[in-house]
Amino acid sequence: MDSHFINEVRHAEAQLKQAMLSSDTDQLSVLLAEDLIFTNHLGQRLTRDHDLSAHISGLVNIDSIETSEELIRQIGTFAIVSLKADINGQYDGQPANGCFRFTRIWLKKNGKLQVKAAHASMIA
Repeated sequence: MDSHFINEVRHAEAQLKQAMLSSDTDQLSVLLAEDLIFTNHLGQRLTRDHDLSAHISGLVNIDSIETSEELIRQIGTFAIVSLKADINGQYDGQPANGCFRFTRIWLKKNGKLQVKAAHASMIA
């Protein structure tokens, strides 16, 4: 396992968290692959454009994200990240708070890390 690569992934995860909190769609565009496949906690399959549009329109507004239980596994130029996230915010003006488990697949290509696939599940 390449500790430098793992540290790069941790840094990218921190950048993603900050971009989500500030609805920084420029940074999200850099971190999320154009062909992203994201399955949300409702079982809906979303694209990068869906995610960006939700931030641009103000549909999604995240107040806080507290992460824990992070696990990163490297497989060649890919990294699989599993973590727990307590999220507080609003969706369409309504409270949308919860505890989630995220799995993300990061790919390093041309020196740049991007999320290629992600899955979220709500923790009861």
